[in-house]
Amino acid sequence: MIKYDLEERTAKFGENIIVFVKNIKKTVVVLPLIQQLVRSATSIGANYYEANQASSKKDFVSKVYISKKEANETKYWLRMLSKADDKVQETCLKYLKEVQELILIFSKIINSAKKGV
Repeated sequence: MIKYDLEERTAKFGENIIVFVKNIKKTVVVLPLIQQLVRSATSIGANYYEANQASSKKDFVSKVYISKKEANETKYWLRMLSKADDKVQETCLKYLKEVQELILIFSKIINSAKKGV
């Protein structure tokens, strides 16, 4: 059985976003979008790492919820970036799919934790 490591997946997602934006032409419109995207995308993993060190179930759920919120924000910035630069639309779509999967995973974790499962 393959061990599923969500910490690694969220960290890789943040790293991939960093590498992706390094190659985008910086314009007055694109630069602030990139900055926001990097903040939210890297925050997903940072908050999930913190969740795994939570001092209580409530703290755990709270941190996972923040990861989910950051993932939702990341979707927004990917959407804006794909509009601002036609050349990155395909890559943004790839990352939109990945971040949507993370959102679904976080939702499942939150719902399970709230039910006590």
